[in-house]
Amino acid sequence: MDKYYGFDLGDAESAVSLLKKEDKGEPEVLELNEQKSFITAYALLRDGTLIIGENACYEPDAVQRKLRFKSRYLTDTESSKDIKSFAAGVLGEMYLSGSLIKGEDSCFYIGCPAGWNRNARENYREIFEKAGYPPTKIISESRAALVSACQSKHLQVGYDILSRPVLVVDIGSSTTDFAYIMGGKEVELQTGGEVFLGGGIMDEILLDESLKASADEKKIRKIFAESEAWRTYCEFAARRLKEKYFTDEEYWKNNDCVQNVSIRYGFLPTRLTLRMNETIAARLLERKMEKLDNRSFKEVFIDSLIQARDNIEEKQPELIFMTGGVSRLPAIKTWCQEVFTDAVVISGSEPEFSVSKGLAYCGRIDDQLREFKEDIENLKASTTVEKIVERHLDELYHSTVETMTSPILTNVAAPVVDKWRDGTIEKLSDIDGVLQNDIDAYLHSDDARRLLTKVISSWLKEVSYELEEYTMPICIKHNVPYSALNLTSYLSAGDINIKVETKNLFAVEEITWMIDTIVSLLIGFLCGGSGIALIANGLPGIVAGAVLSLLVLALGKDKMQEVILNSNIPSPARKLLPKSVFTSRMDKITKEVKDNLYKNLEGEKNEEISERLVKEISEQIESCLTRMAEVVEIPIG
Repeated sequence: MDKYYGFDLGDAESAVSLLKKEDKGEPEVLELNEQKSFITAYALLRDGTLIIGENACYEPDAVQRKLRFKSRYLTDTESSKDIKSFAAGVLGEMYLSGSLIKGEDSCFYIGCPAGWNRNARENYREIFEKAGYPPTKIISESRAALVSACQSKHLQVGYDILSRPVLVVDIGSSTTDFAYIMGGKEVELQTGGEVFLGGGIMDEILLDESLKASADEKKIRKIFAESEAWRTYCEFAARRLKEKYFTDEEYWKNNDCVQNVSIRYGFLPTRLTLRMNETIAARLLERKMEKLDNRSFKEVFIDSLIQARDNIEEKQPELIFMTGGVSRLPAIKTWCQEVFTDAVVISGSEPEFSVSKGLAYCGRIDDQLREFKEDIENLKASTTVEKIVERHLDELYHSTVETMTSPILTNVAAPVVDKWRDGTIEKLSDIDGVLQNDIDAYLHSDDARRLLTKVISSWLKEVSYELEEYTMPICIKHNVPYSALNLTSYLSAGDINIKVETKNLFAVEEITWMIDTIVSLLIGFLCGGSGIALIANGLPGIVAGAVLSLLVLALGKDKMQEVILNSNIPSPARKLLPKSVFTSRMDKITKEVKDNLYKNLEGEKNEEISERLVKEISEQIESCLTRMAEVVEIPIG
């Protein structure tokens, strides 16, 4: 794409931003009808002309006039028609002004509340498609606001903050939108989406307070009853005055903050004076309203913050990012800080445009992300990962043997011999089968899993060092922190801990079959095919007492060994062999077992087993790269 448009269609006011592919700076906020922030309204004239914005509010030739329709989108089917008409009007103005040219390679990113589900978003997208828009994608306004913050040099919100929890508070004219974002991804909140509280409530109060102070109160209220357009127009004027006042409260303490509105309705115009001061400012926040269930703006907003906090199941946010014109209000920041005491509370320099700018950024980010993922897919499609794993495969075998041999001797072999000594196992020849079953069970135990996890984690770090030679150039090419694709940064010293997913990303149980070849060797070395190698290198190691010595003299060494293996030796005789004999024997054979395993591994692990191991581990590493690539969805660019 060559151009990315961000369209923040609000219930009261809207804005469109443009970011060109080659632009290095921030998106440009476009002017429609000479206004960067234009009223979300349209009017249909008698001659069929469609007009939008402020002019639509009081155009005398209008046969149809509609305002504040987005807030009704989820509850009123007629709202879709109004959105389509307004969207078509915006598109027409853009073509007329030359800010959009038919046939150019462009796309639109349009915002919606975080609480809208997938179906609502898709239906919303289709509205713009039917209105004739270029390719369109619907993005959460909260995500767009955070993207704007991440890209803003003024805020200097870096990559690190995206690995931490963030709460975005988007205060619109009709609703306040809460979104909890962790690792750059939205996490659903029960309060996520629209809380029916917005700056429009304060606009209504300011307008009502100004009417009460006007000598023409009755006349103007009559005009408002007859003309929705003029009432709404004056309400928007009140909104602008409110924002102007809260931008610099200190200044307005010593200066008049007023705006005169000329209402041209009837034969003679009527003037309404809108006024802001400390007293009225307090009323905007604390006056109870029937539509808020007789609560004030302050009460509803703080309750919503508390509800958001209580419904966050993960870590509490470290950053509160506020957007929307009302976020300029100092009291809003104070309330956020009171509820989220440990969080940093920030907003952009132009919060009213942060969503439209963020939407435009999202367009370019998606293109860059697409190219980034293509490079990752090309890396995965090559044999690079497989070759790296294959080169390090022997290290994995050896480190596994080194780590697991002693625990198996201690936790499996020794208890098996104890079972023979106490009579649980009748014959020495039965030891082989019991030992094999017990080793298999142990390798699937939590203790063995923890040991194997450490082995694999350590081994993966070595693999990742070599893999960096291929992932780092991809990161540099796309301006992504190289640690984003560094497996080492996702592995803790004691456990496998892939941040993007869960500890089971590298499922140890799936590759314990790798030990199967080692187990078969281990059984052979421990049992010697006779069940006796655990305690002796032949007969002398188990001879204890005159009875066994006489058997050797009578039957000969080989025959005596066969008899012993298949005899149910009385318990007292078994215990003539002290436990210390077995313990000592374990210590002596540990090194021998390891050496023999190392020596025979090359001959025993066949090509099929190695290929399977390389394939499965490589697939898991590639899967990990894909999931880690998702983490850079927001900060890329």
